[in-house]
Amino acid sequence: MLDYIKINFVYDNGFLVRIKKSGGEKIGSIAGYNTLCNGKTYRKLSIDYKTTYVHHAIFILHHGYLPKYIDHIDGNSLNNKIENLRVATQSQNLANAKMQKRNTSGYKGVSFRKDSKKWRATIGVNGKLIFLGDFFKKEDAAKAYELGAIKNYFEFARTDCNL
Repeated sequence: MLDYIKINFVYDNGFLVRIKKSGGEKIGSIAGYNTLCNGKTYRKLSIDYKTTYVHHAIFILHHGYLPKYIDHIDGNSLNNKIENLRVATQSQNLANAKMQKRNTSGYKGVSFRKDSKKWRATIGVNGKLIFLGDFFKKEDAAKAYELGAIKNYFEFARTDCNL
């Protein structure tokens, strides 16, 4: 795959630009197309008749290999600048994910418990759900999540509260 990428594309500020005509794409055009995958928009292209994520191709072009998981540091799945891509585990990749759309608390890792009328903070680490505490104020639960995320995820921690 690396040889194909080198022959057909050059990297330009987060994009792969064609240096060889292929299909309907002309020399100098930005390779690929945007598509929705698991609720996020990614850029994909065809390499040797196989659909490939552009961020995978860019990572391979720069590093010579494809890790199992690649994380977009800023959380923007369309920002494929090489400095925005890093090797990650699945857990780290999920740690850096944005808050779920169905979240009603407004804070990542925080939910309301109707039975106790308290806000609960939890965090997932390596496939296990860890209880961080129950709180009367959701901001306190958010702070508990933030501290737990920093402790467990280090530079992959994405907290949406900045308390």
